[in-house]
Amino acid sequence: MSEEYLDAKIVGRIIASFRKKKGVTQEVLSGFADIGRTHLSAIEHGERKPTLETLFRICCALGVKMSAVAKAIEDELELSEKRA
Repeated sequence: MSEEYLDAKIVGRIIASFRKKKGVTQEVLSGFADIGRTHLSAIEHGERKPTLETLFRICCALGVKMSAVAKAIEDELELSEKRA
């Protein structure tokens, strides 16, 4: 049985890509999401995993559905498994 886990680096890359597509800085996004900029930076760098609440705030601040972010994360996880 293979162990499945949520790779924090992939989650961070996906969140950063959505942020960059919207053309906002970490400072702006963290303000709209009501989280610390250093916290957002740690998430984007894969040093921390966001809680469901934090992910919800980030998605709302970006104006995207959580399901879209989750789908992008799942797609990237599948790609990384195929490469391994």
